[in-house]
Amino acid sequence: MLSKIVRICTRYMAVGVILAGIFGIFFPSVMKPLSPWIPVMLGVIMFGMGMSLTPKDFRNVFKQPKNVVLGSLLQFVIMPSLAFVLIKIFDLPPAIAIGVVLVGCCPGGTASNVISYIAHADVALSVSMTMVNTILAPFVTPFLIWLIAGAWVNISFPAMMVSIIKMVLLPLLLGVAINYFFPKTVARVNGVMPMLSALVIILTVGCVVSLSGRTILDNGLLILCVVILHNLGGMALGYFCARKFGMNKAQVRAMAIEVGMQNSGLASTLALMYFTAAGGIAGAIFSVWHNVSGSLFASWCVGRDEEEAEEKASAAEVQAR
Repeated sequence: MLSKIVRICTRYMAVGVILAGIFGIFFPSVMKPLSPWIPVMLGVIMFGMGMSLTPKDFRNVFKQPKNVVLGSLLQFVIMPSLAFVLIKIFDLPPAIAIGVVLVGCCPGGTASNVISYIAHADVALSVSMTMVNTILAPFVTPFLIWLIAGAWVNISFPAMMVSIIKMVLLPLLLGVAINYFFPKTVARVNGVMPMLSALVIILTVGCVVSLSGRTILDNGLLILCVVILHNLGGMALGYFCARKFGMNKAQVRAMAIEVGMQNSGLASTLALMYFTAAGGIAGAIFSVWHNVSGSLFASWCVGRDEEEAEEKASAAEVQAR
């Protein structure tokens, strides 16, 4: 029964996020009191991610170091660059633009590992990239935000770095440590963590939306358009670059997913902590959209694999005659 509930929560997370967003617009007084807890909720997600990692996952980094390094470079070059270009093309106001920058400069999202698994991608590469990029985030993300947005937004580089260490790196490492020392206990809990992460993301989106409902109603369509282009552009460029570097099919899929899917919860949290509620809108909308696009991409990948399997079976049948 519990596994069925977990499966429903994770499978229909995008629906929950949309409903939370609508609820946040029309009943903001209910969600606003939860906003101070958003950094804690993000820490819970990262703690859960840490509990799903083992020393074997860290060894995978050294098994394919070139691919992981390439993935990190693509992650922290493509998405921030796309954010900068989209801001200029759409001439976004600073309050909204900072949200797009934050999404672009954050590491890959935890949902990317699940999408990689569904898409028959290289899950080991996906997990390795998520892990390495998350560890790099406290140092790379504030620098990239300062580099892109420092000219028009007052950013405290050290304060943001410390916040990311507290919200992302420390919970992640704590989760890894607990999994290492208490694997049996963690094994019993890990089945519930995907559901808990999904619920936390849903609550985070509802809180962000409740704090900036008017801005969403006025600029929601524009931000949605930017978010879709940002996500799809990242996935397409990640896919193209991976193919150009000679990766196999599973690795190419993992790279596309990792580059295009961001830790939008972190982006929204940083916006609320250091900028404005309006800055968290891009992250909130990204939370919905990248799960939708990732699921569609995974479905396309599975469909391609089924077609290829059928073609091989037909060819084998013809040869046998």
